[in-house]
Amino acid sequence: MLNSLSCWRSGTAALLALGICTTTLAPMVVIAPATAQFESPLGRDRNWFVRLPVGTTIPATYRGAERIVIKPEESLPLTVSVTEDILSRQGRVAIPRGSKIEGQLEPEQGGTRFVARDLILPDGTTMDIFASSDVISRKETLNNSARSRAILTGALVGGATATVISAIVGELGVMKSLAGAGAGALGGFLLGGRRSNAEVVIVDPKTDLNLTLDSDLRVARVI
Repeated sequence: MLNSLSCWRSGTAALLALGICTTTLAPMVVIAPATAQFESPLGRDRNWFVRLPVGTTIPATYRGAERIVIKPEESLPLTVSVTEDILSRQGRVAIPRGSKIEGQLEPEQGGTRFVARDLILPDGTTMDIFASSDVISRKETLNNSARSRAILTGALVGGATATVISAIVGELGVMKSLAGAGAGALGGFLLGGRRSNAEVVIVDPKTDLNLTLDSDLRVARVI
């Protein structure tokens, strides 16, 4: 009888101990996966990453001028704006509309091309980006004509282009600030004076500056 009672008490104690252990361990099983959801390669920083593959198209525009006039052999720094949200394959916004992309127009065989270097998100995050536009080969010959006057009205011109224009115009005093600055807005200026001409590339800032990623882009976004 005593042996049976002892066995019963021992069994009950074992079950109680097991119950306590199970109660103690159960929350750990539930909590651990929830904590792991916030793990990231940056340690305690709660970031998630979005990858855009090479070949992704980024619509962009330059809003500061009606057109850009540049000599074929000239480079011109430029900052363009992203015109629509760029989504990952999972539907997440990787590059929000309104983000800025810094780069420059660079000589390319047959014309010029915009080459991107820095992506600046609306929150100020800056990262490297490797992307470029198609080659822009639309050319015009500037001379003392109404067409040339129309091309230059409201245009952004590079420093070398401004020097060429000043040679055609014969008004170096008017053009000196643009040439010295390396770029400037030329609005409503009429050609006149010397008879000459110069070949330039005409960039449409609304349609010619769309970019294509030349390598994968990994964007880190804070949760």
